Amino acid sequence: MFDATTDITWCAGCGDFAILKALKLALADLGIEPYQALVVSGIGCGSKLPDYMNVNAYLTNHGRPLPIATAAKLANPDLHVIVTNGDGDSYGIGGNHFVQSCRRNPNLTHIVENNQIYGLTKGQYSPTSDKGFVTTTSPDGAIELAFNPLSVALGAGATFISRAFAGEPKHMAGLIAQGIQHRGYALIDVLQPCVTFNRTNTYDWYRKRVYHLEDEDYDPSDRKAAWEKAHEWEERIPLGVLYRVEGAPAYEDQVKALEGGSPLSRLDDLVKDPRPQQYERLKERFT
Repeated sequence: MFDATTDITWCAGCGDFAILKALKLALADLGIEPYQALVVSGIGCGSKLPDYMNVNAYLTNHGRPLPIATAAKLANPDLHVIVTNGDGDSYGIGGNHFVQSCRRNPNLTHIVENNQIYGLTKGQYSPTSDKGFVTTTSPDGAIELAFNPLSVALGAGATFISRAFAGEPKHMAGLIAQGIQHRGYALIDVLQPCVTFNRTNTYDWYRKRVYHLEDEDYDPSDRKAAWEKAHEWEERIPLGVLYRVEGAPAYEDQVKALEGGSPLSRLDDLVKDPRPQQYERLKERFT
């Protein structure tokens, strides 16, 4: 149902394949039809993902998918709006949008393909690269501390914070499904190896370190515990929902201009149900 015929240009073994699989699985498990979902992306290897799905898609400028996705959700709250972009697009050039989305709590699902490197431009270090990481732009090792998206999201007020691993697509699909069902901004930070340019953070490197929070006596509503888990990295890396708050109002719930319904909800079913046959009827109406 969600499969597209477009040729996929990712490198063999890229973690993006698992993310694509997990997203399709999550949407199917939730019974969401392709016309009911919108996938918004930016620029980068992972941002090609919407091209490889049979779904509504919007590929934006570098770092800008979150504000575009927020606007789409305001215009049509019936859509399941999902953002997919990389660590550079999300946490680098789009860093301010990331922080503001955590703070505003729009009803979006944000899947970050975090491979700790800029892959599309041939291997420069990214905001999430570890200090000392050697790349084409850091031949002596990165001198900056790595950006910690989980702790930043927690500090900025995000209501759903989770982490997945591309080596476990079924577990990831479950987290994506939870994120879609959560009312508010949901972050799924996916640790995904770049098999071409990041030879440090490999599948084996992660498998030796990752563990599931749901296998432990862990309470995702405990903010202090979430802060501690967000800083685990070198020896143990937690996967699962680190933090979740239910009942917080979504951004669109607080916009008074939308109290009478969103712009699209005031139109008829021709626009609210954007399947191909509906487009044909819409064209006939204006010709």
